[in-house]
Parts: sequence; structure tokens; C-alpha cells
Amino acid sequence: MTRLDPEDLLTPAELAARLKVSKSWVFEQTRERSKIRNKKPLPHIRLGKYLRFSWIQVSEWLIEQSH
Repeated sequence: MTRLDPEDLLTPAELAARLKVSKSWVFEQTRERSKIRNKKPLPHIRLGKYLRFSWIQVSEWLIEQSH
């Protein structure tokens, strides 16, 4: 099991800024209905009503998407 450091977690706004996309795009990629277009939705961690993202997991997801 990989240890996740809270310092490595990104908010939706921070992730959107890193990816140079809108926050709404980030939210859309985490929704259940996004599986219609994309078999693997953007990896995220749900903390109650909050979403957080591991940059390592998102980076791996991006690499998979480029193939």
C-alpha cells in the first residue's frame, strides 16, 4: 500500500491550475457519468463532500490517457 502524504493532495482548483483546464472540467471527469466516454475516470479521493487528488495518481492517469 502506498503511503499518501497529505502535503501531496491537491484541491480541484489546484489540479485545474496544474493541468491548465477549468475547475468544471475537473469535476466533470470525476462524475459517474464520465465513464460513458472514459472507462477510467480521473482518480480522486472523496472526503465527505470534498474532493482531493493525488498528483502521482493523476500523472499516471494522464500517461494512460495518452496511449
